[in-house]
Amino acid sequence: MPEGIAGLSYIVDRLRGDGGCPWDRKQTPKSMTVYMVEELYELIDAILEGDSGEICEELGDLLFHILFIESIFRQQGKFDIKDVARVCSEKMVRRHPHVFGDKEARTVDEVKNRWHRIKQREKKQNNEPEKSVIDSVPKSLPALVRAYRIGERAARVGFDWREQAGVMKKVKEELKELEDAVSGGNEKEIADEMGDLLFSIVNLARFLRIHPETALSDAVKKFEKRFRYMEKQLAAQNRRVEDADDQELDSLWERSKDAVTFDSQ
Repeated sequence: MPEGIAGLSYIVDRLRGDGGCPWDRKQTPKSMTVYMVEELYELIDAILEGDSGEICEELGDLLFHILFIESIFRQQGKFDIKDVARVCSEKMVRRHPHVFGDKEARTVDEVKNRWHRIKQREKKQNNEPEKSVIDSVPKSLPALVRAYRIGERAARVGFDWREQAGVMKKVKEELKELEDAVSGGNEKEIADEMGDLLFSIVNLARFLRIHPETALSDAVKKFEKRFRYMEKQLAAQNRRVEDADDQELDSLWERSKDAVTFDSQ
């Protein structure tokens, strides 16, 4: 059996071929999307944990799914993995003229803006219909990431705050509107204002060059570690969190801040 990527591709073809696995033979590109999303999140978890062994394994699982879908289209005569690599390579070279050409880019913003301009030029050359600047943001993205990307797209064409103070003011305005909605008791208005507040916070994060998904993920991990510390302290007394009163829980939480280390990466 071949080694490396060729070996994995061989395994995929065996699984999907005559005498292969009934489950694998039944799958379609559409049915595989669910499993690809799961594998991607497992890879993200491994990266956030920093375990190189797990990262290697999860990268392999994701690669398997990529080759699985490629196998389906290859057998239909549409394209193969060489075409996939060629198309991606050509795109990367075109969109990095400061590396593979004679252009210059001194900042990250210059790189991102040039990437966007080249992408728009490519769409015109391919006679793709004129679309909204936010149409390229996938609708299937998690809401937090999609909000961040839409804010980016709008900012590229000048729809953005001039300075940080303006974004911060907007967050405070949205918080006040949420407080008013809560006082009014209308559930739909509360949900609407909560969404507006979250969107404004995402824009503040973008303005501060902080990805909200990463920031929230780190905050959740920090909470988890501190909460587990509280559980452990109470378990040593044969007690659970629900056995402690508010004052004791507050005290344990404050102690957890010193007892638990957290390193965001």
